[in-house]
Amino acid sequence: KGGGGAMVRISVLNDALRSIVNAERRGKRQVLIRPSSKVVVKFLQVMMKYGYIGEFELVETRCGQKIVVELTGRVNKCGVISPRYDVSHHELEDWVGRLLPSRLFGKIVLTTNAGIMDHEEARRKKVGGKILGFFF
Repeated sequence: KGGGGAMVRISVLNDALRSIVNAERRGKRQVLIRPSSKVVVKFLQVMMKYGYIGEFELVETRCGQKIVVELTGRVNKCGVISPRYDVSHHELEDWVGRLLPSRLFGKIVLTTNAGIMDHEEARRKKVGGKILGFFF
């Protein structure tokens, strides 16, 4: 790394979501996310499932993976909840009210022992877990 002090990664996921939101605000069609992690990929898969982003592809580089994400202009805001609070499936409603602008749209992404999923799937499966973040 040339120049100033190296930036310390607090959260790879946070970086990824931040760059998606910034690119959306500038009206970019695609955005490059690096570094990548399994959590980031899973989070993007949930966003893609609901059509908030288009396709994304993993690109191998010499220093790990990058992700190229196609943007559709649908993301208003996405963010990371840190610390990753424990949530039982009874408390999901409270969190939805706290984080999302309306109950009709937006998703909270949880990491559960059944994998990474959005809050509606977690409610259907009656599993709790830790909150990763949200998007709407």
